[in-house]
Amino acid sequence: QVQLVESGGGLVQPGGSLRLSCAASGFTLGNYGISWFRQTPGKEREGVSCIARGDAITSYADSVKGRFIISRDNARNTVYLQMNSLKPEDTAVYYCARVARYIGGCPSTRTAHDVWGQGTQVAVSS
Repeated sequence: QVQLVESGGGLVQPGGSLRLSCAASGFTLGNYGISWFRQTPGKEREGVSCIARGDAITSYADSVKGRFIISRDNARNTVYLQMNSLKPEDTAVYYCARVARYIGGCPSTRTAHDVWGQGTQVAVSS
């Protein structure tokens, strides 16, 4: 069964750090680009970061650039999102998603992604 499972969310104080994991099963993660999105109630799901197939390209939303780092461990079939210097506005449900095989690079649109995880909640509050 092809699926993505996120973990690592939780409650953290402003300035703190969390590492999210996106574990893949049913397919070889290294053959695909993987993106992280986030969503808060009443808002559109927004792209946060992406790592392309082959790891040649990584991208970040301006709001997280310099604070978040995306990486992958192909041996563990897992992609990580290291989130540092967290702010209250980072509070959201975070989703990982697989870039469709026929698409290269890091697409920004939701429709370019064909498998989604169930999400993990991140709350940044004092």
